Amino acid sequence: MGIYLSTPKTDKTSEDGENEKLRYGVSSMQGWRTSMEDAHAALLDLDNSTSFFGVYDGHGGQAVSKFCAKFLHQQVLKHEAYSAGDIGTAAQKSFLRMDEMMCGQRGWRELAILGNKMDQFSGMIEGLIWSPRSGNLKALEDDWSTEEGPHSNYDGPTCGSTACVAIIRNNQVVVANAGDSRCVISRNGQACNLSKDHKPDLEVEKERIYKAGGYIHYGRVNGSLNLARAIGDMELKRDKTLPPEKQILTANPDINTVELCEDDDFLVLACDGIWDCMTSQQLVDFVHEQLKTESKLSTVCEKVFDRCLAPTSGGEGCDNMTMILVQFKKPESGPSASQP
Repeated sequence: MGIYLSTPKTDKTSEDGENEKLRYGVSSMQGWRTSMEDAHAALLDLDNSTSFFGVYDGHGGQAVSKFCAKFLHQQVLKHEAYSAGDIGTAAQKSFLRMDEMMCGQRGWRELAILGNKMDQFSGMIEGLIWSPRSGNLKALEDDWSTEEGPHSNYDGPTCGSTACVAIIRNNQVVVANAGDSRCVISRNGQACNLSKDHKPDLEVEKERIYKAGGYIHYGRVNGSLNLARAIGDMELKRDKTLPPEKQILTANPDINTVELCEDDDFLVLACDGIWDCMTSQQLVDFVHEQLKTESKLSTVCEKVFDRCLAPTSGGEGCDNMTMILVQFKKPESGPSASQP
């Protein structure tokens, strides 16, 4: 079976939410691809003062992107640095923690459930036998204890995922990114990239890849991946003499902490299925135009997909598409606000 369908799947999965500080809309669409490998997380209240948004663009399968959507924000929340107010460090450590958690029997089992793999022993999908409740607080307290089993020596998945997250607290946004999904803020109508696309031709990425014994062929790491950082893809992280940050491929994210100001209109997180088709400024302009007549943010995301979708299969506009649009609520300023 090829990588493209004969006709695209254009039905969209969307949701909206808001609290006193911001509104968000999120949508995802499979498009021309034979499977949907994107995942996302949108939590208005990671705690009582913090919101978390993440886009995960999987490759080689859906298991790793779904694993990140399920567990990455939990790891951020319970990291000791987060409790101390250091959100950036908590995010950075949580990205690397994903790779650790996906190894061994427990990692294999969770990935098998999320990837809808059949259990070779019972012939049933494991998710029907065992699946933690998403609202189970015990999952948050769990230290990911090891399990004995036939996959205790499992080295981790060969598929992988980008991860681009924005953590918003008070007037600050912390963006953590590994891969080529992107976070952009509209500041007084101007697009400002809050993340950098990790492509193999960037000098800092090239240097690490070569030093770790890897190579770049036709813009792809070891001839396979067209991005230089990702969670998963453990076959490119095998050198036991190197720390995770210096492997051929690394899950180590860039961290960018930005102070929000009155000029900030909205924030966009999207996978490269969008950025292949539109520049950051084109997307910001498009969203501004849509917001003149459309108040539902997920509908704006859906209109972006329709704008990007290719008319025929092959090339740009054929990838899975996921986008989160976060709009900052402006404080009410009544007539008395300006009086002494």
